[in-house]
Amino acid sequence: MNYKLVSTRDYIGKVLIEMQKKHKNLVVIDSDLASSVKSNEFAEVYPNNFFEMGIAEQSSMSSVCGFAMEGFIPIYVNFSIFVTGTVWTQLRQACYSNFNFKIIGSHPGMDNGPDGATHHALEDIALSRVIPNMTVFTPSDMNELKACVEEALKINGPVYIRTPRDTVPILHDENCSFHTGKAEILEDDGNDIAIIFEGSSSKEAYEGFLSLKELGYKNKLINIRSIKPIDSELINKLSSRVKGIVTVENHNVSGGLNGVISEEIVKSKNNIIVKCVGVNNTFTESGKTSDVKKKYGLSSEKVVEKALEIIKGL
Repeated sequence: MNYKLVSTRDYIGKVLIEMQKKHKNLVVIDSDLASSVKSNEFAEVYPNNFFEMGIAEQSSMSSVCGFAMEGFIPIYVNFSIFVTGTVWTQLRQACYSNFNFKIIGSHPGMDNGPDGATHHALEDIALSRVIPNMTVFTPSDMNELKACVEEALKINGPVYIRTPRDTVPILHDENCSFHTGKAEILEDDGNDIAIIFEGSSSKEAYEGFLSLKELGYKNKLINIRSIKPIDSELINKLSSRVKGIVTVENHNVSGGLNGVISEEIVKSKNNIIVKCVGVNNTFTESGKTSDVKKKYGLSSEKVVEKALEIIKGL
């Protein structure tokens, strides 16, 4: 693994430019945050395919529907809290019609650290995955983002792509693959604990994995990638082999990754302990991103703590 830390957000514009070369009917929608989510880079190259809607998120989502009805493939790029929470009624209606559109949510979870707690998206996985017809992806670095958007454009329907704003380790090379409904085993040392993370919590999950390795434990590290549909086959297989599962997410543990995995464990009927690392039923606060994440429960230390609780039977 290349442990150079890079913000995936910085590559959104470049990925969109590359996708436009293959999909001439692609249009990008913005709500006055183009420079923050880097869709301004797309606008400079393809001004006729870029539409600035101003601070009017619900109207932006409605315009997405209009473009989809006319045969375009609209991609709405904004902060995660706005493209799921603020527009939820319009998003639900768009999914009801099963329009072919994509939304990219940057600044997920606590990644919007100092910009105000109201901009922290701790419910977006729950809000998006519960809507019928919606597919939900969580790429973990810029190379996986590119593969993820390519995969999303193969799907004739709505897709939500949740991408990190905080710096994260580069887990993949430029030629990585991405398949709907398939997770990725990044490390496999043994069957003590399976650590399963969503993309924006890769740093905390990986560092927790390494700390446990130094303590002599043999674990697996899983990049879930596709929240919906989930890789049921792998989750079922893991739950029959390891001593327990630790989920790691930059999200409220209710309704997010922990919720998805717990639902799968119940369906598998395997008797296995699942412990969660993430925000526990509270609003967060504004501050330095790394400090806020640590204060509200997302850290490598918490990954180690939860894994040891399982191993020691606590």
